[in-house]
Amino acid sequence: MLDGPNADVIAAAEPEVGRDLTRQRVIEAAAGLLARDGREAVTTRAVASAAGVQAPAIYRLFGDKDGLLEAVAEHGYATFLAAKHVDARPRDPVDDLRAGWDLAVGFGLANPELYALMYGEPKRGTASAAFHAGMRILVERIRRLAAAGRLRVEERLAVALIHATARGAVLTWLSLPAGERDPALLTTMRESMVAAVTNEKPVVEDPGVAGAARTLRALLPEQTALSGAEQHLLGEWLDRLASGG
Repeated sequence: MLDGPNADVIAAAEPEVGRDLTRQRVIEAAAGLLARDGREAVTTRAVASAAGVQAPAIYRLFGDKDGLLEAVAEHGYATFLAAKHVDARPRDPVDDLRAGWDLAVGFGLANPELYALMYGEPKRGTASAAFHAGMRILVERIRRLAAAGRLRVEERLAVALIHATARGAVLTWLSLPAGERDPALLTTMRESMVAAVTNEKPVVEDPGVAGAARTLRALLPEQTALSGAEQHLLGEWLDRLASGG
């Protein structure tokens, strides 16, 4: 028997630990049913039986079936996040973008029912930490493209285009009869995305702050959005950045 000042803390923590383990067991049971037998198989009774719990436990843990499905979607995002490889210094940021897109599409094709749950419904699971961590990885890829002078569009638009084309590719593929699934669909969608968000060649010969500043400085006289005073001030800033000062 535990004694001392920590005994009450440990005793209070034990029910919480048990609750978390039960919750995870239920989520994994639901995910298993979803993968094997599809969305219709994920009933409260079937999940409770597979997880070895009473049906009321599911309502206590998740509120209702929709809450359980939300948790399964969050579990899916966590599983996808664990599969992602992050290279902070890729040799070619465009090839790194392709690899990230291929990984996302590959996950969807390997987990069709889970992917349909995650991405087939607006905002399903998108409040989870894993979803936001995954989006940060995508944002970092986009910023490496921008830093290399290869980004054609604004960063937020690039994120949306990449995310939308991967989702659309998977859901379209899954909607087709098996005999009509042509791999060219996936390749064409990927390369269309790459063409839409990247430049074939860097927009500056010398990637980096100084090179970008020199390019923008050369184009500054052609712009009309700034007043004369604003253009003069920006020119001074760009001159300083271009010189490395």
